Amino acid sequence: MPIPITLIIELALLGTGTGFLAGLLGIGGGMLMVPFVTLILSAQGVAPGLAVKMAIATSMATIIFTSIASVRAHHKRGAVRWDIVRRLAPGIVIGSIIASLGVFALLKGAWLALIFGVFVSFSATQMFLDKKPKPTRQMPGTAGQLAAGGTIGFISGLVGAGGGFISVPFMSWCNVAMHNAVATSAALGFPIALSNVLGYIISGQSVPDLPPASFGYIWLPGLVVIATCSFLTAPLGARAAHALPVAKLKRIFASILYVLAAYMFYKGLAG
Repeated sequence: MPIPITLIIELALLGTGTGFLAGLLGIGGGMLMVPFVTLILSAQGVAPGLAVKMAIATSMATIIFTSIASVRAHHKRGAVRWDIVRRLAPGIVIGSIIASLGVFALLKGAWLALIFGVFVSFSATQMFLDKKPKPTRQMPGTAGQLAAGGTIGFISGLVGAGGGFISVPFMSWCNVAMHNAVATSAALGFPIALSNVLGYIISGQSVPDLPPASFGYIWLPGLVVIATCSFLTAPLGARAAHALPVAKLKRIFASILYVLAAYMFYKGLAG
């Protein structure tokens, strides 16, 4: 069945905006995508709980492409801390697989919406308060970063985000410069997304009442349109990130997250 042109336009606008924000804030776009894709799928007649799960999975799938475009732009400016990426990535993969293959499939969509709201609100508050870390605090050792990566991957798998809402505040707390934290978070989005997407595809194979053109929990029309547009605009956001002051970046980050957390709390409580 052909996709209505109005739906394509909605998805394209969403992809354009989330791609730019992914590059600007290192959030992978998932914080914005999940609420809007939930709304779009619900309007297509998908049951509320399933709509939330498919929005989370589809959002995560688009991050694979957004991350590539965003990290290339940040890498050219030498902003990515690849040493941190190498230490966090193994834990991220483990945590992501546990979340997407197990816990995600067991939890109801309403609970996932509430979990999304809680963690996004926490992240927004941390960024808004802009607490200064102790000058002597550094990134933890290998074991500590393995545990941190596992936590980032697990929570990201439950809420469909690239992990920036946890990894950016975490790295800032460890005295990683804000622009480096944003750029490194963009790089971390790739292993987070890839690991979780594999889990969503496998765990969603036997789910009933999936809409047409679904691959497990992933809604392919949304993935194709959003990923295409976000891939084009992510480098523009990355360029803007290096031109804005740190304080403004944090205020933008926090303000967006508060609004989206409120919407997902509403969806969770209504469900």
